[in-house]
Amino acid sequence: MPLPDKDAIIFHPIGHVSSPHKSLEGMPIQPSGAKDIVGKIVLYGALEEGLQDLDGFSHIILLYHFHKNDGFELKVKPFMDTVERGLFSTRAPRRPNMIGMSTVELLSIEGNILHIKGVDILDGTPLLDIKPYVQKFDAVDADRFGWLEENAQQSETLKSDERFVKD
Repeated sequence: MPLPDKDAIIFHPIGHVSSPHKSLEGMPIQPSGAKDIVGKIVLYGALEEGLQDLDGFSHIILLYHFHKNDGFELKVKPFMDTVERGLFSTRAPRRPNMIGMSTVELLSIEGNILHIKGVDILDGTPLLDIKPYVQKFDAVDADRFGWLEENAQQSETLKSDERFVKD
């Protein structure tokens, strides 16, 4: 389903993610299923100065573009269910703006290279932004988890399949 482009917003990558995941199939579906998987962020050199003080944080939030997907459906069968759900109640990668988000552990920074752990991102994925994770800001006490109430623990073991790979 295409979206109208009259109000288009243009983003430019700030670098890319380098990871051992070379194919969409068989990847972890969330960072909780990629706890020990290491990778790196290669930030464009001209942006390196913006990394100052980031090494004081144990975790960072990555916003990225699902560049190997296109199109979307408003009803999907998510990885952790067999029932069709509304797209916005899932974390399915085929979305109107193809924006992904992962919180990963920051191991170290060397120049414009960030070494990270907990990588559930495809190799070569364009990175849109980096934000420091701050527990007091980002962790909220939630008391409802919708249809994921019963299924969330599957994120640690379930791997992706072909259902969100573009044709």
